[in-house]
Order: sequence, then structure tokens, then C-alpha cells
Amino acid sequence: MLKRIIACAICLILAVTAAGCGKKNDEKSDSKILLGFSQLGSESAWRIGNTRDIEEQAVSYDISLMLENANQKQENQIDAIRRFIAYKVDVIAFSPIVEEGWDNVLLEAKNAGIPVILVDRDISTRKVDLTTCLIGADFYQEGVMAAEYLIRKADALGMEHVNIVEITGTENSTPMRQRQAGFFDTIAADGRMTVLESIDGDFLKSRGAECMRYLLKTYSDTIDVVFSHNDEMTLGALPEIEKAGLVPGKDIIIISIDGGQDAIDVLKEGRINCVVECTPKLGKALMETVLMLKAGEKVDAVIHPEEQVFSDEQDLSQLAPRGY
Repeated sequence: MLKRIIACAICLILAVTAAGCGKKNDEKSDSKILLGFSQLGSESAWRIGNTRDIEEQAVSYDISLMLENANQKQENQIDAIRRFIAYKVDVIAFSPIVEEGWDNVLLEAKNAGIPVILVDRDISTRKVDLTTCLIGADFYQEGVMAAEYLIRKADALGMEHVNIVEITGTENSTPMRQRQAGFFDTIAADGRMTVLESIDGDFLKSRGAECMRYLLKTYSDTIDVVFSHNDEMTLGALPEIEKAGLVPGKDIIIISIDGGQDAIDVLKEGRINCVVECTPKLGKALMETVLMLKAGEKVDAVIHPEEQVFSDEQDLSQLAPRGY
């Protein structure tokens, strides 16, 4: 009987010890920083590469990641942000589909004491301090670089007049607005430049094809330049130009933005003339900013990556693989 009592006591001690060890492991897990990230969609190789980079960098920085894909719908992003708030994540980050309509949900995050980081795109708001910073490209400068290339190209070809059609990104999105503004502001002083029409391609390859069919039907062979706001739309437009009996890169100057591998390959073939880089690799800057916010440190209001231009002015034979 005594032996049985002793054996039971030993088992109880071991069980308590094991439970104590389990609790310590849970506490260690709970102490890990938790980032809630709402990705706007997976509409392009750029977006897929951006998501992959954020996932990889979260692992590298030992940050837990709750990632939700909004599938191109703002209401899905708002719902995701509310779930992050309810889950009491340490930091919220998201890539806003459009600029307006975020005030209420971001005020909820602010009241909950959760800092919010904008990734890739900005928002428009009258309220202050709803977000801590923006990590992403200088879209205005991308538009400027695209226009500067066009001016150099027109000079090199001796063009006296330049008719441009623009296939824009999603209407009212930050890259759409700022890329257009940078491009238009730069060509404004050049009397040769005429924008025949700007049309919303929604950053989608299928829409790029639809827009190009319409533009060719409307303006025929009077088009000198296609300025497309991303590679997916550009790659959708190229076959439509060829179906019309025109040679992209020769009969029509093609300017794109993103710098994905597919577009660079076509640039090397001579069917695209210029690709302005917009890197999706924002994960490292995001994770470092998350750590700084968690430590109570101040962060820069805007964090831009360095970007460049690839064009038929350069030797691109030794360009390293893009990774997206």
C-alpha cells in the first residue's frame, strides 16, 4: 500500500513538472512578435513575389505572421484588419487596394493600441496618426523615370510628334495616381507629347489585352507609345498589338513598370523598350520596422527602396535573375 502511495506521488510530481515545462514553452511562444498582414491579392507575379518575400523575411526575423489575401476586395481587407485587432496582434500591416475608405477601421486599430504599417501603397485620410509609416516604392518617381526615357527615345528617333496611350493601374490606387502624375508632369513641358487616352487596366493581364484591343480599334496606327502601369498589363497588350499587324518595340514604343522576369525577357527580345523597376522585396524593411515599433523606437514616415530603369539603351545580357 505504501509503495502504491509513493508511486502515485511520484507520478503526480512528474505530471506537475511536465505541465510546468509546457507552460514555459507556451509563454515563450506567446512572447514571439505577431504581425497581421493583409495582402490585397495575387493579381500579378509582382504581388506573388511580394507575398513570398514577406513570408520568407518573417521566418528569417523570427516573427509570427498572420497573412490574409483580400482577393482584390476592400471589404475583405477591412474584415481582416478587424480580425487582427480582435486577435490582439502586435503590429498590423496591409497593402491598401484603394486610397479612400480606411478611417473607421484604422481608428479601431489606433484605439486598440496597435500600430499600423502601410506596405506598397498609401491611403488618403483627414485623420492624423492612423498609420505609423509607409514602406514602398516612390511611384511618382517611377512615372518620372518612364517619361524621361520616352523623351530620350523621342530625341534619338527624331520624332516631331508623339501620340501616347496609357493603360493605368486600378483606379484611385496610389500607384495609379502617382505614376500618372509623375509621367504627366514630366512630359508637360515637351510640346511633342500628346496623351490620346488613359484607360483603367486594373493591373490585370486580361484587362491589359482588353484595353489594347479597344485602343487599337479607336486610334489604329496613330499610336506611337504605350505607357503601361505594370508588366502584367503590358504582357497582355503585346499579343494584341501583334494581331493588329504592328511590331511592339519598333512600330510602337512600349514602356512598362515592375521589372519582373517575364518583362525583362521580353525587353531583351526587343518587344518592350523600357521597364521601370518597382521591387516587391519589401519584407526586410517591414520586419525591421516591426521590431523597432515593438521596441518603442521611432521609425521614418516613408521608407523607399532603391530602384532603377532597364531599357534598350543598355546591355542587359549580364542582368541577374529577378526573382519574381
